Amino acid sequence: MLGITPFGMFHTLISLVSLSAGLYALLRRCELRADTTLGRVYVLFTIASCVTGFFIVRHGGFSQAHALGIVTLVVLLASWQIQRSAGANRLRRTLAALGFTTTVFFHFIPGFNETLTRVPAGNPLLTGPEDPKLFMLVGIAFAVFAVLGVFQVQRLYR
Repeated sequence: MLGITPFGMFHTLISLVSLSAGLYALLRRCELRADTTLGRVYVLFTIASCVTGFFIVRHGGFSQAHALGIVTLVVLLASWQIQRSAGANRLRRTLAALGFTTTVFFHFIPGFNETLTRVPAGNPLLTGPEDPKLFMLVGIAFAVFAVLGVFQVQRLYR
């Protein structure tokens, strides 16, 4: 089905659970926190998504997607550490929130690439990871998340 292996489908389902939890938390509270049930689901499934992604070598070895997985894990860990030490400190709480939000944005980069190089079947919208349309989509997603980041900062400092 669309050139995806059973393991790739498993990875995709894990990623969709993570992305759904993260987006829902952001839409619901404008903040993603690892100390809530939804936040824990997001963090655990994002870690699982990164780990399973390391075993996918569609493009012949270590790729930009693998590097993004490593960066995602580092940002998750840093955000979690900052949140744990935040207490009532607004700056730390804001940095942790922005870090978690950034990892949600990271889901879109391989998500756009892997989905749009497969659909529609037989005539995919993207040719690969270097397609200019992918850069445009990622840029739009970045702009949306940058605006969300501004709202988060404003909300957390009120």
